[in-house]
Amino acid sequence: MSDSPKVGFVSLGCPKAGSDSERILTQLRAEGYEISNRYDNSDLVVVNTCGFIDSAVQESLDAIGEALDQNGKVIVTGCLGAKKDVVEEAHPNVLAVTGPHALEEVMTHVHTNLPKPHDPFADLVPKQGVRLTPSHYAYLKISEGCNHRCSFCIIPSMRGDLVSRPIGDVMNEAENLVNAGVSEILVISQDTSAYGVDTKFRKGFWNGRPMRTHMTELSQALGELGVWVRLHYVYPYPHVDDVIPLMAEGAILPYLDVPLQHASPRILKAMKRPASSENNLARIKKWREICPEITVRSTFITGFPGETEDDFKMLLDFLEEAQLDRVGCFAYSAVDGAKANDLEDQVPEEVKQARLSQFMEVQERISAAKVAAKVGSIQTVLVDELTEDDTGNTVAIARTKADAPEIDGVVYLQDADGIQPGDFVDVKIMDASGHDLVAGPPNG
Repeated sequence: MSDSPKVGFVSLGCPKAGSDSERILTQLRAEGYEISNRYDNSDLVVVNTCGFIDSAVQESLDAIGEALDQNGKVIVTGCLGAKKDVVEEAHPNVLAVTGPHALEEVMTHVHTNLPKPHDPFADLVPKQGVRLTPSHYAYLKISEGCNHRCSFCIIPSMRGDLVSRPIGDVMNEAENLVNAGVSEILVISQDTSAYGVDTKFRKGFWNGRPMRTHMTELSQALGELGVWVRLHYVYPYPHVDDVIPLMAEGAILPYLDVPLQHASPRILKAMKRPASSENNLARIKKWREICPEITVRSTFITGFPGETEDDFKMLLDFLEEAQLDRVGCFAYSAVDGAKANDLEDQVPEEVKQARLSQFMEVQERISAAKVAAKVGSIQTVLVDELTEDDTGNTVAIARTKADAPEIDGVVYLQDADGIQPGDFVDVKIMDASGHDLVAGPPNG
């Protein structure tokens, strides 16, 4: 039995929060702490929280309460930690509360309440750090915070303004991940397209090579590593057009996650979002001309304050014309501290939900047609996990280039003996079911 102090860890929220968790876990292991997955086997527990919407706040408070009940010694960090009074009002017995991306503060509180082990060894931690994802894919966070002031969002108040990581550090991390066997890198930030704006695109170095801190140069360099590279949270700015040829060439995946949120210029203005729906339609059309196989994913909000039937119809018309591949939608929910709470003409809850249902009916039809069109095609898929069917045969659960983990569809590959997670396999799409595909051997 090891005498090393043990830290339990609970990670909630989005991949950006998950990236913060990985940094904390990596530092804990580097200093010789052990990580436990049991409350009763931990000397203290760190809870990395989410605080973006009411349901996330409640989930985080419940997780803190459970950790306190089961263990009693809890350090709170993450987005909800930016609202220290909310945490301490609900749970006054927590040891400490910090905001997001607060590695040094968290470690200080861990040291105070659970002294560091003696003589830690550097080789306790692999070069790629501690990861919460499967070993074959990883999230690569390139910046923290955001310079936008969208009226429905409180991220800047919790995570601050944009702070871009030095491009050399980002590329070194990516290279370590690839050397450790990662097959897919998912680039994340609050606004990936703004990478380097805060540093005026300062020049850095990777392996002696000068590079600007800029999304295009980063994408080009990542594309040289020989793995799948997927871009998330990209605003549709003009310079984004420059990465589409890289997708057409196969350097990075032909996939863009673009949070458009609405199509009515009036509502976009109230949301304080950049770009208009007309510009977005033209830009998406141009992207498809350059790279016909591009997958465009987006998210939208129905029932934003002031949204009229005409505004909502404009959103539905946009869906029909844009023919987006992957779409998520949420009924507007007031977030404590968001400017949108003060807007007039709040939409009744039943109207929000009715519009959400109507929106999803339209998009489900579009998405179903997009998925069905792949039947009969040959696709390269990345295997995520193996399972068995009712007859005991091995089935691989995989993803195409069009599918990000946990948010898009999957491919079920029958008779997958000899295949391992992380493998790239060419398959023939045999059938479609909802958002998912069924595949077999290419010659089947």
